[in-house]
Amino acid sequence: MAALKIVLSIIFVIICIALSVIILMQEGRSSGLGAVSGMADTYWGKNKGRSMEGALEKFTKFAAVLFMLLAVVLNILN
Repeated sequence: MAALKIVLSIIFVIICIALSVIILMQEGRSSGLGAVSGMADTYWGKNKGRSMEGALEKFTKFAAVLFMLLAVVLNILN
């Protein structure tokens, strides 16, 4: 049981660091003046899921869920 706790703790720390880095890599949500004039619907805005920003957003959601699950499991093991 102790080995499982150590392995899960190491994975938890790695996910914490990765989540911090991924969040810092993302761009801000401010659209600037382009949203006022209707320029927000560009090619990159429509195909956001295929861009690097879309991939970062998907990984952030996945890592956040994994972070929460590991936090609960580690709390139960204590």
